[in-house]
Amino acid sequence: MSHPPKILVFDSGLGGLTVFTEITRLRPGANYIYCADDAGFPYGAWKEPELVARVEDVIGARIATDKPDMVVIACNTASTLVLPDLRARWPEIPFIGTVPAIKPAAEGSKSRMISVLATPGTVKRDYTQNLIAQFAAHCRVNLVGSTHLARFAEDYMHRGLVCDEEIAAEIAPCFETRDDARTDSVVLACTHYPLLIDSFRRLAPWAVTWIDPAPAIARRADQLLVEKFGAEQSDAATAQGRAIFTSGRTAEPTLRTTLARYGLTTP
Repeated sequence: MSHPPKILVFDSGLGGLTVFTEITRLRPGANYIYCADDAGFPYGAWKEPELVARVEDVIGARIATDKPDMVVIACNTASTLVLPDLRARWPEIPFIGTVPAIKPAAEGSKSRMISVLATPGTVKRDYTQNLIAQFAAHCRVNLVGSTHLARFAEDYMHRGLVCDEEIAAEIAPCFETRDDARTDSVVLACTHYPLLIDSFRRLAPWAVTWIDPAPAIARRADQLLVEKFGAEQSDAATAQGRAIFTSGRTAEPTLRTTLARYGLTTP
């Protein structure tokens, strides 16, 4: 293609940076728009029809303005609801979603006891139940809906603040014992959660495998880029990245410094 591919990465907040990071490792020469719908955060409080309309409106505005070659929905809650509608409305654009990594967790669990740490919205989705029935019927699956972790991750990214006691309380239900077995894998089914992975590992009552879907999402994005544009990589020196917040607010200095580490500028 005559120009580096333009990739739109979308999330309700800053959690999608976990996916963004993995994509940029595979495609350092692409141009990126990171769109955080902070005006709508958190998505867990939205009713489904309103959330579908909200995401379509925000994505539609960015498609009209930026004309991306690919859109990555780096949000489990949004992906489990709106991907079919987005693909039907813009069939010419590849859309990549984020879904709970239940299949690899079930395949890798030795104790056959896994937990899915997600937002309450993702926990209650039929999509999540279908994944469990399809890929983890042989496992004991513990669904843990956290109402606070995404906000904790946002606070950490904006202000560098974490509270061990609060985080420990949110992840504690993930750890179960049954007879001689105990949980050995935890699916991070919200893209915000890997932002706190160091705290999770430090505060966990025992070691588990924390499963972050971001590398697999990045591989899928790269695969589709190859299929659409060929395998040739653009020069990383030409890459551009900017972050957009739907609230229109100006990023505070701490956040600007954080985004700069990701290669993103803010208006």
